[in-house]
Amino acid sequence: MRILAWNIRAGGGVRVPAIARQLRRWAPDVVALSEFRATPPSGLLRAALAEGGLVHQLTTADPRRPALNALLVAARWPLVRIRLTAAPLERARWLAVSVASPLPLVLGALHVPNRVSGRKYPFLDAVLACARGWRRGPALFVGDTNSGRRGLDEQVPAFNVREEGWVDALHGCGWLDAFRHLRAEARAYTWYSPNGRNGFRIDQAFVNAALLERLRDAAYVWAGTRRGRKGSPSDHAALLVDFHE
Repeated sequence: MRILAWNIRAGGGVRVPAIARQLRRWAPDVVALSEFRATPPSGLLRAALAEGGLVHQLTTADPRRPALNALLVAARWPLVRIRLTAAPLERARWLAVSVASPLPLVLGALHVPNRVSGRKYPFLDAVLACARGWRRGPALFVGDTNSGRRGLDEQVPAFNVREEGWVDALHGCGWLDAFRHLRAEARAYTWYSPNGRNGFRIDQAFVNAALLERLRDAAYVWAGTRRGRKGSPSDHAALLVDFHE
C-alpha cells in the first residue's frame, strides 16, 4: 500500500493538470494533500483523483473561504473522519481519518502553521498529545510540519530547540519519522526558500509502533524528476510511504 503526502501550493492553480498527471504516475492508494482549497482548480484535481480510483474523499476546505489553505485525503477505500479530544484546533489544517484498507489504519493529515503566525506551538503540542494518548491501533501522522532536526534537516539554521524537541518527543512515545528510521543520516530537502535558495526537510510521516513493522520504504520525490525541483508543479517534494499489507 502506498500513501502519498504532498503540499501542492496554493490550491494547484494552473498547475493542476501537471499535478494530476504526476499523481497518476506515482499510483498512490491514499493521498494527503496540503494547501488544497475550495477553488475550481482544486475541484478539478479532486475529480481527477476520483477518476483515478481515489473515489473516497474527505476535505477541510471551506467553500465560504475558497482561498484558505486546507487538506484533502483521498483513498481507494472508505474513509471515516475521526474526532480526537486532544486534536489541534486548526480545523483546516488537521484531518484524522480511518482508512478501511486491507491494512486498516488511521491517518492524521496535517499542515503545521508557520512560527510567525503564533499558532505553531499549540498545534505541535496538540499533535504530541494525540500521539501520547493513542489507543486506536496502527496509525501515522503525515504532512507539512514546518519542523525538523537542527543541522540535519536544514542547509542553514532555521529550526529551534522546541521544534527539534517535538520530533524527539514523538520518537520517545513510539512515533518514528519514517524517513529517518530507514535513512538515519541521509540528507534530503523537501522545500527551498525562494530568496536564500536553502533547502529544508519540513514534510514528514510519523509512524507509530503498531504500524512500524509494516513500513517498507519512505522516499521524497520531486515531480518532473528529469529537471528536478525547478521543473516541479509544486514547491514541495512529495513524500511516498510504502507499507506491506
